[in-house]
Amino acid sequence: MPKRKAARPLRALCLENVAANMQLLWAKDYTERSLDEQRFRYLLGPFNDLAGCLVRELIDFMGIKRRVTRPVLHLLLVPQLTELDLGRCSQLVTKDVAQMISSRCKNLSLLYLQRCSRIPSDALVDLIESLPSLKKLDLSDTQCNTQVLSAVGSTCRHLCELNISDCKRLSADSLFHLAYDVTAGSFSCQGLQVLSVDGLEPSGKSRDLVWALAFVLLALPSLRFLENEFVSEALQEILGQQFAAAQVDPRFPSLEDLARRRMAMRADQAGSRLTLPLKELLEVEETFLPTVCAVCPHLTKAIVLLDDGSALSPAFYTWHTLTDLTLDCSRPRNLAELLPVAAILGAQMQSLSVDGFYVRDELSFHMVLNHCPNLQKFSASIFLSLRGQGSPALEQDAVLSPPRFSHLVEFTLSLCHLHTSAPSQPIPRLRANLLSVLQNSPCLKSLELFYLPFCLDEVFEKVLEPRGAALVHLRYLSLLQCQVSIGTIHLLLAADNQLNSLHLDKCPDIYRGDYDELLRKVSRECLDLHIQWQ
Repeated sequence: MPKRKAARPLRALCLENVAANMQLLWAKDYTERSLDEQRFRYLLGPFNDLAGCLVRELIDFMGIKRRVTRPVLHLLLVPQLTELDLGRCSQLVTKDVAQMISSRCKNLSLLYLQRCSRIPSDALVDLIESLPSLKKLDLSDTQCNTQVLSAVGSTCRHLCELNISDCKRLSADSLFHLAYDVTAGSFSCQGLQVLSVDGLEPSGKSRDLVWALAFVLLALPSLRFLENEFVSEALQEILGQQFAAAQVDPRFPSLEDLARRRMAMRADQAGSRLTLPLKELLEVEETFLPTVCAVCPHLTKAIVLLDDGSALSPAFYTWHTLTDLTLDCSRPRNLAELLPVAAILGAQMQSLSVDGFYVRDELSFHMVLNHCPNLQKFSASIFLSLRGQGSPALEQDAVLSPPRFSHLVEFTLSLCHLHTSAPSQPIPRLRANLLSVLQNSPCLKSLELFYLPFCLDEVFEKVLEPRGAALVHLRYLSLLQCQVSIGTIHLLLAADNQLNSLHLDKCPDIYRGDYDELLRKVSRECLDLHIQWQ
């Protein structure tokens, strides 16, 4: 059964007590004495002796509770901070706050300023130039512009992660200044591994962004992840190495020079083919798969957007390092198309997500699962388009050679009919597969089931018998619009598990009285369990 509520850790209680008294005690005195005076930047307050990690926890906690005010923020910007996330109180972050961070928090290695759009660009430049030790920086949805990126490139020599998504003052040309310092005539951010530029688009019909992304990919040797919807096109240009049409400012190295530099840096390059060390790509259109596989042979994670083709690209078969794959269909495609890929890559898959496929025969879902025994995460949103009526005889056939997942932690399954007017059909094999997954996944912690067109009572009864054999590590259970009775829910609560979050939204057989009864049980037995129902 779910664990009983334990005594709160003393550390958490102390922080909550400080947070509860901030406004009435410390912030009140500070507001009356120093808030509107310039000397607040150098004020020694009661939190200067508190460990930096505790100050960050206090800022995060008060941000979640929406208790951060201007005087509170001033008091908590202390010199011992090494990590600072102001995204939850972005409306309070102004030029004055940026100047305070510059003068008091010089040891920051992590700074998140997402949505802090009240800091002017020139103040962002001054702030960045005062923090040379930054390793992680988030400037998404701020006034970040070309000058700010130039400051990042020339100052932050140890930067590993940078997010500049949704910055409306950036252009494609701005990216050149991140990777190359024009004043010094040298490359910048050579240790940058993660770069998010989501939301940046080309100017009109120009290919300026494609060339800028190609420049970044070639100029940053440590880059493992680059987020932008035009990355695949940039990879295509790098594969062809036809850079004559590229319009690059003469102050920067040409793409040809960058390509030669990269080839010289890599002793393991095979022949004349240039490859990149990218590990993760998002939004890869199916037409670009051959290009991506050729230029990025070491990818471990990819989100592929499938078109309405008749079969999956054979380029999948060359991805020998891929362990995390998401397939998203623009139009419904037969799940059977995935079987050849699953047969070749399934054993190496640790995470697999399929969205938009349809099932014409129940065996295909069973076979896909059987090909992926080492999964840690699995998610499927599929349509049912079964041929004819199911047969009760399939129930016995379905449990033969059940899929076994020794490492599966998260399992999500959403089913619905391809045509909403289609009559409900028996689907014994899918039901039996779900039963088998739950019985043979000893490490399962998260289970989400949506719109399943069969009753779950019998499934859970079999899974939980004998007691303690399955779902013992289950913590999160979500049943959206599923057929399940209140008796089965009580059976789950009585079973051996670690359940602390239960969602029963739109379950037709769970009523308001049942929900109230569950809440009374949680309160009466002091269970550490959150229940949601509507």
